[in-house]
Amino acid sequence: MRIGELAALVGVSTRTVRHYHHLGLLPEPVRRVNGYREYRLRDAVLLARVRRLAELGMPLDEIRGVTAGDRGRELREVLLELDADLARQQEELAARRRRLAALLAEADLHPDSAVSPEMAAILRDLPAPGSKFAEFDREMLALVDTAADAGQRAQWLAMLEPLTAPEAVARGHELYRRLDELADAAPDDPRVTALASDLVAHLPPELASGMAANTDVDGQRVPQWLADLSVEVTPAQTEVFRLVVTMLKERT
Repeated sequence: MRIGELAALVGVSTRTVRHYHHLGLLPEPVRRVNGYREYRLRDAVLLARVRRLAELGMPLDEIRGVTAGDRGRELREVLLELDADLARQQEELAARRRRLAALLAEADLHPDSAVSPEMAAILRDLPAPGSKFAEFDREMLALVDTAADAGQRAQWLAMLEPLTAPEAVARGHELYRRLDELADAAPDDPRVTALASDLVAHLPPELASGMAANTDVDGQRVPQWLADLSVEVTPAQTEVFRLVVTMLKERT
């Protein structure tokens, strides 16, 4: 048989046959005097075997091992591993579908709705509707949720959880409103200091400690999050959080 006849018999492309030759899954057959490959039925049997295992999802490097001679025992082990891997994938797919179903059930889908379910529950309450600063805060929390590993995410959620109490949510919405009002204000606006003081009183202890970390009382050593924040928000809003950090450090 020529390569095209072999490929047609087994139901693969000639490119696939050549790829299997390259990977060592299918030995090169003898060549005729004219240079063309001459395939036999044994080649078709082996190619069909490779195709069946590949369709089950077995990696090609595993197939190369189990098709070399009588490897029934090792084949069973590989298939058991493959079955366990497929079961894990099935569970992950089911979890994704459940998450999609929960998202589709939401009346107001948002670009950041696809955060972890735990952070999504936080974001349903914290940001104040219509507040530009609240929207920015939502984006930052979504970023943290995406970048954090499981342990870090759990720590963040624990720090934010006290802010989801009804009375804390109401205070938070009022603080967002006051931050929005400072959008066009000067950094020395008298409202800045008062707002910073109220923010300090609003923050849960663990979150406050994290914000104050690695900052000198006199503000000479600015934390990275505050430096990054100053690029995204207005000077007066930045001054609020600089004062918050200073007050927290002095308090601790």
